[in-house]
Amino acid sequence: MSVADLPKIELHLHHEGAAPPAFIRQLAHEKRVDLSGIFKPDGSYDFRDFAHFLNVYEAACEVLKTPEDFRRLTLAILEESAENGVVYSETFLSPDFCGGGDLHAWRDYLNAIQDAADEAERKFDITLRGVITCVRHFGPDQAKRSAYCAAETAGDWITGFGMGGNESVGTQGDFKWAFDCAREAGLRLTTHAGEFGGPESVRDAVRDLGVERIGHGVRAIEDPDLVRELVDRDITLEVCPGSNVVLGLFPDFATHPIAALRDAGVKVTVSTDDPPFFHTTMRREYEMLNAAFGWEAEDFAALNETALEAAFCDDTTRARVRKRLEKT
Repeated sequence: MSVADLPKIELHLHHEGAAPPAFIRQLAHEKRVDLSGIFKPDGSYDFRDFAHFLNVYEAACEVLKTPEDFRRLTLAILEESAENGVVYSETFLSPDFCGGGDLHAWRDYLNAIQDAADEAERKFDITLRGVITCVRHFGPDQAKRSAYCAAETAGDWITGFGMGGNESVGTQGDFKWAFDCAREAGLRLTTHAGEFGGPESVRDAVRDLGVERIGHGVRAIEDPDLVRELVDRDITLEVCPGSNVVLGLFPDFATHPIAALRDAGVKVTVSTDDPPFFHTTMRREYEMLNAAFGWEAEDFAALNETALEAAFCDDTTRARVRKRLEKT
């Protein structure tokens, strides 16, 4: 069996960012919205750099307007993930894109997404859990609304809270109220840092927000003291190598620091981030890591065990997913 065929766990997946381009084009056609400017001639998403990527991402979200849109999107995402061997996934959901941060509207969207996730589990044998995220460049006040939505819908399915968006806007500490609100509701915490923000953004995230996972976090490799702190604090990194390469953080997989971080004792996992934007899948991530570092089935089994232990799910779900991993 090829390493690409192994069952996989993914912890860092943006829901809207996982929308297949064909799905968004079809939805735009149905709604008579012109989104031609965000696609290349071959039909893929078109962006120049990270700032432009955020603009294209938000433009694509313009056609995702109703709970039914998100129900269809969820099914499309999970079918694609299952085809790539994913047996458990956590998706980042933003109430900002699902009702504008209004709690009542958010509940309608959430019900539709959960309904699709239940259907996908029956059809494709893949389990999904939701991590609500605020959007950093929307500011701390809007983040409070997202945190309130998260706190009010926390439970067996909404299990975490985090933050995405432009790392150059504000500081991690500016969002402390939102993270404290989510923590008090029993939600587990993650945030994007150490992608474009540098190693200090990782230290700030850990110390100011008290997160147990970091989205990306790869720039920590630049600070040996920080690497040791991540090990000592038992922080897990949600690493997305293909995304980092496409966005220019590293020239190729061979120079990506995931292996160096793992060798230093940092807990690392593998995810796709926004797969169609970055022309990747979980199969491709495994294939490229195998080619770059010679990782074999036992290495990926260890990575999946790390991911399973770091997953924001209950022990019953964890045990069910572990059985799926052990089938091979």
